[in-house]
Amino acid sequence: MARDSLLSLPLAAPPLQPQRRWPSVGRRLQAWYVPALIFALWWLAAREQWMSEQILPAPSLVWQSALDLAGGDLWSNLWISLQRLFWGLLAGIAGGAVLGAWLGFSRRAERLVLPTFGALAQIPTLAWIPLFMVFFGIGETLKLVVLVKAIVVPVTLHTLVGVRDAQPRLREAASVLRLPTHLLIRRLILPAALPSFMAGVRLALAAGWSSLLAVELLASSEGIGYLMVSARQLFMLDIVFVCIAVIGVVGVVMDRSIGWADRKLVHWPHPPTAQLTRGPRLQGWQRLTSWWLPLALLALWQVSHQLQWVDANILVSPLQVLHSTWAGIADGSLPQAMLLSLGRTLGGLLLGGLAGFGLGLLLGLNKPAERLLGPSLAGMRQIAIFAWVPLLTAWFGLGEGAKWVFVALAAFFPLYIATQRSVASLSPQLAEAAQVLRLSLWQRLGRLVLPGAAPGIFGGLRLSLIYAWLGTIGAEYFMPSNGGIGSLMIGAQQLLRMDTIMSGMLLVGLTGAALNTLGQRIEARATRWRHA
Repeated sequence: MARDSLLSLPLAAPPLQPQRRWPSVGRRLQAWYVPALIFALWWLAAREQWMSEQILPAPSLVWQSALDLAGGDLWSNLWISLQRLFWGLLAGIAGGAVLGAWLGFSRRAERLVLPTFGALAQIPTLAWIPLFMVFFGIGETLKLVVLVKAIVVPVTLHTLVGVRDAQPRLREAASVLRLPTHLLIRRLILPAALPSFMAGVRLALAAGWSSLLAVELLASSEGIGYLMVSARQLFMLDIVFVCIAVIGVVGVVMDRSIGWADRKLVHWPHPPTAQLTRGPRLQGWQRLTSWWLPLALLALWQVSHQLQWVDANILVSPLQVLHSTWAGIADGSLPQAMLLSLGRTLGGLLLGGLAGFGLGLLLGLNKPAERLLGPSLAGMRQIAIFAWVPLLTAWFGLGEGAKWVFVALAAFFPLYIATQRSVASLSPQLAEAAQVLRLSLWQRLGRLVLPGAAPGIFGGLRLSLIYAWLGTIGAEYFMPSNGGIGSLMIGAQQLLRMDTIMSGMLLVGLTGAALNTLGQRIEARATRWRHA
C-alpha cells in the first residue's frame, strides 16, 4: 500500500519527512492485540465454565499459582535446570570447538573422522536417550551426556566450516609472508571462523535447552521439566501454564543474549550462513580412509563384548544387533513400527506444514497482518517444543490425536518462518511489475511470488520434514501407546533389551538421513530453474 501511495504522488511533492526511529504508539500496540484477545477468551471461557477448571484453569488461578511457586519450588527447579544447561554448554561448546578446529585444520583428520561423526550425528539426540538411560541411569550424568550430544554436533560442524573455509587467498598470503602460527590463528583463522562458530552456538543453545527439557520430562526428580510432568500427573494444569510461561521467557532471554553477543563479537561483513560442502573427490586408497575409524570402533566394540569389559546385558555385540534387526524385519515388528511412525510424521507434516505455509504467505504479503500476528508467533517459537507435552497430553490424551498435534506443532515453525521471510524479502520491483501488468492476486502468487520465494520455501519444507520426524519420536516417547518405533525403543529400555534399542536407533538414523535426502531432492527439483 505504501508503494501505491508513492506512485500517486504529484510531481511537485512536498519534501519527505525524516523517518521516525521508533514506530508510532498505535503500531507498537498492535503486537498486543492478539495476546489481549486470547486472554479475554481464556477469561470468558473460565468464567462461563465452557471447560472444566482441571482442563483450563482460570487466569486468576494461574497467577496465584505463579505467586505461590515464586516463593520456592519454581526458582529452585529452574535453577537446577539452568545449572545443568550451563555445564552441558560448557562441555559441549568446548569439545565441539576443539574437534571442529582440528577437523578444519587437517584434511587428513577430516577424511578420517568426519564421515563417522556425520553418520552418528544423523541419529537424533532423542534416539540416544533410551541407550543413555541404560548406560548412565537417570541421574545427573544422563542429563550431561544428553546435553553434550545435542550441543557438540552443531558447534563442531559450524566450527569446521569456519576454520576450513577461512579466506583461502589470505591463507596463501600468510604462507608467502611466513606468518607465525599464533598470528595466523589470532588474526586470520579466529576472525574468519567466528561468525560460523557463533551460528553453531546459537543452534546448540536451542537444541540443548529443548533436549534438557525432554530428558527431564522422561527421567528426572528435579528441574523445570520434572515440575511440569509432576503437575500434569496431578492434573494441576495451572502449574503447567506457569512453567510454560517461564520456559518461554528463558528462551527469549537466551536468544536475545546470544544475539547481543553475536553482534558484539562479529562486527565485520560475513556470509549469513555456512554450508558444509563436499570436498574434492577422493582417489584410490583415500576412499578407504573414511572406513578406518568405523571399522576400528566396531572391532573395539566386539572385543569389549567378548572380553566382558562391560556387562553383556548392557553392551551387546554388533552381530547381535544385526541379528535382532534382521529378526525384527523378518517377523514384521520393525516394519510395522516404522510404518506407524512414518504415517504420523506425514500426517503431522501435512497439518503443520499447510498451516505454516499459509500463515507465512499471509504475513509475508500483508504487513499489517505481520505486525498483528508476528510478535505473538515469535514469542511462541521461543517455547521449547517439549514444554507443550504435558499440556497436550492433558487436553488430547495419549492417543493419535495428541501425537498428530505434537508433530504438527514441530513441523509448523520451520515452514512458517521460511515462507514468511522468503516472501517478505522479495524485490519491490515484483510488486510494481504486478501493478503495471494488472495481475490478479492468484496470478501474482503463481507467476511472481511463489517462484521467487520457492528456494526458501522448499528449504523450510525440508526442515519441517526433519522436525516432523523428530517430533514423531518424541511423541511416541511421551505418549507410548498404539505402537511406533519410539514406543518400541522405550519399551525395550524398560526391559533392558539393548539389541532392540540399538536396532531402533539404526532405523531412526537411516530414516532421518533418507528424509533429509528426500527433502534435498525435492528442493533441488522444484528450484532447478534457478540453476539453468
